[in-house]
Amino acid sequence: MTEHTIELAGDPERVRTALGTAAEWWGAELEAEGDGYRLQLPVVAGLRRGLVGGTVAIAPESDGSRLVFHVESETYRVHLAPVAVLVAAALGSLVVLAWPFFPSLLGLAPFAALLALGGWFLVVSKLRASGPQEFLESVAAELASGGQTGT
Repeated sequence: MTEHTIELAGDPERVRTALGTAAEWWGAELEAEGDGYRLQLPVVAGLRRGLVGGTVAIAPESDGSRLVFHVESETYRVHLAPVAVLVAAALGSLVVLAWPFFPSLLGLAPFAALLALGGWFLVVSKLRASGPQEFLESVAAELASGGQTGT
């Protein structure tokens, strides 16, 4: 079980409010459960998308609060559209690399080069990751802004 923690400069009630706002931004499901919460968080990890689920606890500290997310489940699936674009880009790059050895491919080389570059610009340059730690950082940002970032 993975644990993500962040120290926050705010009382637990303000942290609860910021947690609810951040969960709403992320499209997460947040339900009260005992002393804490159950969270289902949508995440992105490169070409994979999925859900990370677990419990969230808010503990008061002497100088603020500690927010802890205990990850209990992770489910990922590959996003197939970018994979198809990358396969086409790989085929294009193979043609670009092969034409010096096979001169008959010279007519395809400009199209193949555009295909290879297109894979970079459409997929690779836009890969990103957003997971539990980024979620906790968004809670901290909401807390620091005093609830004004969501408007």
